[in-house]
Formats: sequence, C-alpha cells, structure tokens
Amino acid sequence: MGATRSTAARRAPGADIGALTTTEPALAELGEAALIEACLAGRSGAFDLVVERHRRAVYQLCWRFAGNHEDASDLSQDIFLRAYRGLRSFRGQSSLATWLYRIGVNVCLNRVSAKAPLEKMTEAIDDRQYVDTRSESPADRLLKEERGARVRAAIAELPRRQRATLILRMYHEMSHQEIADVLGSSVGTVKANFFHALGNLKKQLGDDKF
Repeated sequence: MGATRSTAARRAPGADIGALTTTEPALAELGEAALIEACLAGRSGAFDLVVERHRRAVYQLCWRFAGNHEDASDLSQDIFLRAYRGLRSFRGQSSLATWLYRIGVNVCLNRVSAKAPLEKMTEAIDDRQYVDTRSESPADRLLKEERGARVRAAIAELPRRQRATLILRMYHEMSHQEIADVLGSSVGTVKANFFHALGNLKKQLGDDKF
C-alpha cells in the first residue's frame, strides 16, 4: 500500500496548514470519528493509520474475488485511493469498515471477471503472512491447496451478487444485516442470495463439501 500512502500524503486536503500543536492527541489514540476528522483536516499520517487498521480485511476481500496476490494488491490500492478521495462523503451512518467493504465490493465486482481463468485462481492466501501453515505436512498442504483451488474456481462462476454475499458471509463472517448494509439490499435478498449461492456451489463441487 506504499503507493497509496504516499499519494495520500501528497494530496491530503489542508496539507499546507501550519505545524500541529503539541497538545493534539497521538493518532494511535484516536477513535474512528476523530481519526476521520484528522484525515479531513490534513493531519499528517492520519489516512496512513486508516490504511493500516483496515489493510488486512480489504486485501483479503480483494483476494477472495481476484484469486491471486497481484490483482488483490492492485484492487486494494484502488479501494483505498477511492476511499481517500471520497472521505468527505462519509457520513458516519455506518462504520468505516462497512463503508470500505461497500467500496471494495463495488470495485471488485466491476473489475474482476465473473469467469476468471482457472490458472489465475490457484494462488492460496495462506502463502502470505496472514496464516501460519508451517505445522501442516506437505501432503496435507497440497490436498488443501488443490481443494481450495476447486472451491475458488467454483465461487468465480457464481452470479455477481451471490458471489459477493457468499464471500462476505463465509469468509468475513458478516451477519445478514451487515451484508445488506454493504450491498445496499434487504436482509431477505441477502438470505436468498446466500441460499442460492450454496446450492450452486454444491452442484459444481459434487461430493466435495464446501
């Protein structure tokens, strides 16, 4: 996210304001509302902290859609850049995390093909720093990766809304209401999309349990 952070630092609104007083609290101590105010005031490092707090969740969301690290990283940068540019439109009616998920899902659905090539869906998220797989045997890891590649390819075939609903529900453990807030739909629609997504996955995976 280095490129995004440097862009934010260069373009932060009010960046030419004089030096901050020593009485201002440390950024790390700020709650969400105060941190957003600091971003809008052009306080140095404020948006960097937003990125740091939400970087992992946004990256994992992107990876679930893209299925490979390069595209997930590019999508993450795009999401944070859009969030930075649109921060003044954030009204606090939902949490900042929900707002970022909303931006993220829209970016991913618009830029990731619903039928991504299988070879692009084979990279495992466990290869990165987020999950420690050192305790697994090579055979167990291989089986896990092969099964994971099948599941990822099947998810990539789902209709857009079903795909987004399933990813948010299964991998990000969101409630139906939280998903409805992210997708801008009703709870009933979310439940229906999730039900149909699971049914379609079972058809595609056959005997494999999802």
